[in-house]
Amino acid sequence: MASNAAVPFWRAAGMTYISYSNICANLVRNCLKEPHKAEALTREKVHFSLSKWADGKPQKPVLRSDTPEV
Repeated sequence: MASNAAVPFWRAAGMTYISYSNICANLVRNCLKEPHKAEALTREKVHFSLSKWADGKPQKPVLRSDTPEV
């Protein structure tokens, strides 16, 4: 039988590691002083493209730029 003693606290709280690391990253960015805080917040932005596939071929990609919600 597996013991719950070895379970990380973020897993025990019902979180994924990605959500835990995002919360930690936001806390660190918010603790920085200016101008480092503004620079870190600009690096927080995420850029990606989405392509739908039809008949085995990709369609025209759509560029997205999202920022994580706090």
